[in-house]
Amino acid sequence: MMKVKRRILIIDDNDIFCESVHDLLTDEKTDVLMANTGKDGLKLCKETKIDVVILDQKLPDTEGIALCPAILKQNEQTKIIFVTAYPSFNNAIEAIKVGAHDYLSKPFEMAELELTVKQAFRTQELEKTEQIQDYQNTKDTVEHELIAGHGIFDEINRTIDLAAGTDAPVLITGETGTGKNVVARAIHYKSDLPTKLFLTANCAAFPENLIEAELFGSEKGAFTGASSTRKGIFELAEGGTLMLDEIGSMPIHLQSKLLGVLEEKKIRRIGSETVKPISVRIIAAANNDLEEAIKEKTFRNDLYYRLSVIRIHIPPLRERKNDIPKLCEYFIGKMSRDASIRLSDPELGKLMEYEWPGNVRELKNVIERSLIIQRGQTLRPSLLLKNNMTPYSHSAPAALDDEEILPLEMTEKNCISRALKKFNGNYSQSAKALGISLSTLKRKVKSYNL
Repeated sequence: MMKVKRRILIIDDNDIFCESVHDLLTDEKTDVLMANTGKDGLKLCKETKIDVVILDQKLPDTEGIALCPAILKQNEQTKIIFVTAYPSFNNAIEAIKVGAHDYLSKPFEMAELELTVKQAFRTQELEKTEQIQDYQNTKDTVEHELIAGHGIFDEINRTIDLAAGTDAPVLITGETGTGKNVVARAIHYKSDLPTKLFLTANCAAFPENLIEAELFGSEKGAFTGASSTRKGIFELAEGGTLMLDEIGSMPIHLQSKLLGVLEEKKIRRIGSETVKPISVRIIAAANNDLEEAIKEKTFRNDLYYRLSVIRIHIPPLRERKNDIPKLCEYFIGKMSRDASIRLSDPELGKLMEYEWPGNVRELKNVIERSLIIQRGQTLRPSLLLKNNMTPYSHSAPAALDDEEILPLEMTEKNCISRALKKFNGNYSQSAKALGISLSTLKRKVKSYNL
């Protein structure tokens, strides 16, 4: 993948100064452009994305202060370093007021300019990170809301509100794909921690010999491969919410340590003698029968009771089929730009009859895949249900009676092409939507010369 270079623009009528700065700041990561007038500089800002502008106060056709707003109008993220040979406190204040990031007075050392530019890039990176985090928080806040009909979820919503008003541990149970993560996020965002971190740790995903270090952290040299001190997930989630997914998969010898953390609100990194206090909201989730695991001595009953101060059980989708119409409407509206797409009553009836072994996650994937392979306004997700497909089949559904039957190879090629187009060439999202592995998708793209 081609890396996008950072761009610096020097707007100064002194050619020697421009050339010196160009030679100083140009490297494999950075392009430096030059302009001798405000008009030429602004033209470059309009034609290309400029990250940092080094702007002289006195220009042949204008003053730098007058140019600042026009530059920022093209890209409000641009950092302007204001340079002047006529320094004054009022000039500095005025430059900052109109949007300059920093202010330098001539003459100055080139090292000072280089440091100022580095700080401008650093500020820009931090702002981007903050914007991404704000976007994710907003997105999570919007998407935490439970999409459900009336009845079963009324009680669940009441329990979510109850859990949000306390910091007591919560245990969420239910089959895979029922929405345990969504419920956990709903609790987090309805609590007084919405702006704090929400982290998820899948206990089944960690190798057994590393799970303790991942959860509680480790000191340098604590074990083979511990080349540096590392914070664990509990420390990283400080002040926020930590969801321990598939808690039933946690090794029995670590369950007592987790119980101690819940009781004492303190952790000890592996290899450390120091105990650290923590303040973390714990939400645990399990898709297996913990009561049965207690009988089989694979899960501690004291940990179970400590985690389930508040208990929420999410029924499978087959037991709440009245939710299917609203879920379909939500997924179609979220995934499709065509507001006119709707499911016909017969099609919705077929979805209501299906048992949904993969629960809400399966419904979401079926809707997403049907949108990819749709023709015109016809949406036929029922053709992608397991009872209409051979096991592990990822080809398109059978052609409609009134449509031309295409060769299987052509159908597959079209499906892949539509998926890549829908996700703007993103291989990971396309592979997920098509239900195939990333390596399989790449191989087929190459073989079909897409």
